[in-house]
Amino acid sequence: MEGGLFCRRSTVHGGIRLLGAQLPGGLHMEQAQLRHPDGVALLADHAVVRTMALSEGFTAEGTVSLRGAQIADQLTLNGSVVRASGTALDCARMQAGVFVFTPAEPLSGLMDLQDARAVTVHDREDAWPDTVRLQAFTYGSLPRPATSRSAPWSVAWRWIRRLPGYAAQPYEQLAAWYRQIGHDDDARRILLAKQRHRRKTLNLPARLWGHLLDATVGYGYRPWLAGLWLAALVLLGTTVFNAHSPRPTEPGQVPPFNAFVYTIDMCPGLSAQWPRSSWSTRRFPMKRDASADWAWSFQEPFGLPAMGMCGRFAMEVPRCIGSECP
Repeated sequence: MEGGLFCRRSTVHGGIRLLGAQLPGGLHMEQAQLRHPDGVALLADHAVVRTMALSEGFTAEGTVSLRGAQIADQLTLNGSVVRASGTALDCARMQAGVFVFTPAEPLSGLMDLQDARAVTVHDREDAWPDTVRLQAFTYGSLPRPATSRSAPWSVAWRWIRRLPGYAAQPYEQLAAWYRQIGHDDDARRILLAKQRHRRKTLNLPARLWGHLLDATVGYGYRPWLAGLWLAALVLLGTTVFNAHSPRPTEPGQVPPFNAFVYTIDMCPGLSAQWPRSSWSTRRFPMKRDASADWAWSFQEPFGLPAMGMCGRFAMEVPRCIGSECP
């Protein structure tokens, strides 16, 4: 079939089949009603059309299948109703210029957008069904409705949370778009959500490690948390070394002991050039114990400065307290 197809205000029982149709004039089905509850109400797989209007009261009782369709201009489902027991809207491998997804009510069945492409996506916050397959779905822009009061990152987040199972690509695609428009903070929120979703698929030890990374530095997407941990460690070290000051190796020839400066100097990234070798935190040799191994385990979540501080705290503080340094 070539040309255009106008089925406005039509009622069709048994569905419409437009497999591979060539419609340079477009497919116009405003206010049309298609009834095929146990099958496919509209089959337009691999159709090539300029525009497709399934809108303004369009109702389909059965699946709308647009697998592999190529829509040069616009696909709109504004004000439409699609009800199906299984897949309600199948747009896998579809290509569209502008995808307007603002149905009158959420789809009653599953929506498939796997490997689909759209230059621009317009939607509404309450439009999406409970389950949406988004693997490899790509888009160029996501204009935010002027009436939306949601935070920018949460507008598109409503898609991701409907994804069955875990897949990295939808998160990365969304984060890439936010970076493109200069919303780096929103991109980090999306990637943090990706790591939290991924964590649910891991075994118990990996989940526990993931919780630790999340709490300490937000998987690296909240680096300011490392600064808080570092400040807490500096405060801990200052308190401990004030209460249990190391002994000078050469009394009378070293400056007065300063617990805060001594603590800062233990961190490689914050070295205060303190003559630490002039102070001793032990009176007898000690074997390497589990505290040193525990300290090294902090290397990844805290980074090099905090790791170095933790390691030296774990080794020097017990020695100082245990030897009752004057």
